[in-house]
Amino acid sequence: MICIIKKWLKQLVLKMENKIKLYKAMLMDRIGAIREDVARLKLIRTLSLSEFKINPDNYAVAEHHLRRASESVLDIGRHIIAKSDFGKAMDYTEIIDILGQNNVIPPKFAKEFRKIGGFRNRLVHVYWNVSPEELYNVIKNDLNKLTDFCRYILKYIENR
Repeated sequence: MICIIKKWLKQLVLKMENKIKLYKAMLMDRIGAIREDVARLKLIRTLSLSEFKINPDNYAVAEHHLRRASESVLDIGRHIIAKSDFGKAMDYTEIIDILGQNNVIPPKFAKEFRKIGGFRNRLVHVYWNVSPEELYNVIKNDLNKLTDFCRYILKYIENR
């Protein structure tokens, strides 16, 4: 009986260790994707609004890279929440909230950054309602937040 209990406890400990183990390779892959997307968006950010609007490909490329970067942010967040047993997010903005509540990212930053989940939904589900001006303004004003997010996640990984 004692052997069975010891075996069960050992399996439980291994299960718990696996539960909290972050898959750093996946996280680094998504951070790399965000950085690539940000680099492409920075090129577009150098355009004036009128230059951005002249060529419809600018909108398409910007939309693609912003959506992809947003998806990577949410993938990272979902993974950390699941592996750290922080609960379950009911929607995309809540992923960012939970990361802030658990100091994965600074809570103040989470409040500013949470709109990334909502904007991702708009890009995917109501893309026809995202104007070139709005997309351009996000790229001009909020792009650095993606870089900040990566920095916070790298710091979190390093400290685990």
